[in-house]
Amino acid sequence: MHRELITFEVAGQIFALDIMAIREIRAWTPVTPMPRVPHYVAGVVNLRGTVLPVIDLAARLGWTPTEATPRHAIIVCQVNGQSQGLIVDSVSDIVALDTDNLQPPPTTGQENVTPFLEGLAAIEDRMVMVLDLQALSASEGHAIAA
Repeated sequence: MHRELITFEVAGQIFALDIMAIREIRAWTPVTPMPRVPHYVAGVVNLRGTVLPVIDLAARLGWTPTEATPRHAIIVCQVNGQSQGLIVDSVSDIVALDTDNLQPPPTTGQENVTPFLEGLAAIEDRMVMVLDLQALSASEGHAIAA
């Protein structure tokens, strides 16, 4: 079985998300910070009249928070019936992946990323980390209404 994924870069690493979960890719828009939210919630933006929570994916993965510039993008995803944005450095490509080629993430010692991975895949001579949106949105639940 094949899946289509969108690949993108965060902190020098290549990630992918299932294309069916993505609603749109937006150019960078400054976010409005919100009080009392987890450190990885960059804030909110207005998406055609709807308040959209925006997650700093690098911070969510335990890396240095993103200092966003106009070159960054926001990937708008649908998770559990709710939209949220993910700040990424750049969006790369749409790729097809045979689900048999998705390998489980290794247990290394860097456990801050692996709980958020669905698996790893070799795509065009690169190792791509396929994110699990459910796991990314779970735990520490960010309580901002969208």
